[in-house]
Amino acid sequence: MENFGNWSILTTNFLIVLYIALNGVTLASVLHLCNGKWRFKVRRIAVAMASLFPLAFILLIIVLANGEHTFLWMAEAADGGAHGAGGEEHHLPGWLNYDFLVMREIIGFFIIAGLYTLFIKYQHESEIDSSYAAQRRFRNIALLIPFFYVTYGSMVAWDFEMTQFAQWHSASYAFYHFQSNFIMFLAFFTVLLFFLNRSGKLVKPIEPYIFNYLAQFMLGMTILWTYLYFTQYLIMWYGRLPEEMNRYDAMMLDGFGPLWWTFLAMKFIIPFSTLAITPNRHNPPVIVAVACSILIGTWLERYTWIAGSVDSQYYHFPMTSFTDIAVTVAVFGVAWFICKWTFTRYGIIKAS
Repeated sequence: MENFGNWSILTTNFLIVLYIALNGVTLASVLHLCNGKWRFKVRRIAVAMASLFPLAFILLIIVLANGEHTFLWMAEAADGGAHGAGGEEHHLPGWLNYDFLVMREIIGFFIIAGLYTLFIKYQHESEIDSSYAAQRRFRNIALLIPFFYVTYGSMVAWDFEMTQFAQWHSASYAFYHFQSNFIMFLAFFTVLLFFLNRSGKLVKPIEPYIFNYLAQFMLGMTILWTYLYFTQYLIMWYGRLPEEMNRYDAMMLDGFGPLWWTFLAMKFIIPFSTLAITPNRHNPPVIVAVACSILIGTWLERYTWIAGSVDSQYYHFPMTSFTDIAVTVAVFGVAWFICKWTFTRYGIIKAS
């Protein structure tokens, strides 16, 4: 348990890489289904993020192999079961079975990666083949993407975050989790487009109005995230459910209090107060600054929910050791190398 905070850095980085890989295709699918005309300007760049699936899979295998260093409930099971707020012993639910967890995570990963790869293939075919059959085939797989994203994202939310505190449950946690990571991708994508555009290496430059659309999208998703954030908290607080509130109290009021209130400010107060002002939604540098706030806030949010599941005496503040920094730099350094190679190979950016 003493090492749980250290390994939580890797789990957090895995989730960020996984959702960047997932949400490029998810965004392209949503824009297609909503008939967003600006999708043609960004969708090739968006789906290129699926090139991070191999890295995400490697990280998945590592965090799964870590056993109780990744999944806190395994340590509780080894001690004879989880315990409630009053010290009473609880039996772990059947969902918390390590062999079953490994199996469903690996199978689920291959299913989602296969479906998303097929989406990219059909999107390319729809661009070069205007026939009804090609367009309908692409539309049909676009319809499947949101359903599979919700299903797979729910499983990931339960396995890597919600059940870290074995007896804690929230009916809306899965929605809160994958919606939070979708807005994280919007922020990441905004920053990526801005700096690629400014570098002058994009084969097809991005017009300024695209950033306005992304700003509107982020504002809407910020409001939805805030609603989901308070929905589950309000039910547990108003209902005076002590076992459910214990996890919130431990993170909000004890050791991780500074992290908790920081990510709340970075994901709600800063984005909402900035993007709610119309001129700011037409100012790309301001939009990028807000996107950076959301990105950092989401990383802190993921880490707080994972590492904050242990007793406060074992809390480990992120980036306070060389290992934390080295692992994070290594993961995202490899991710950037993969993305740059993909952009060059598929003619998205000019070859150096």
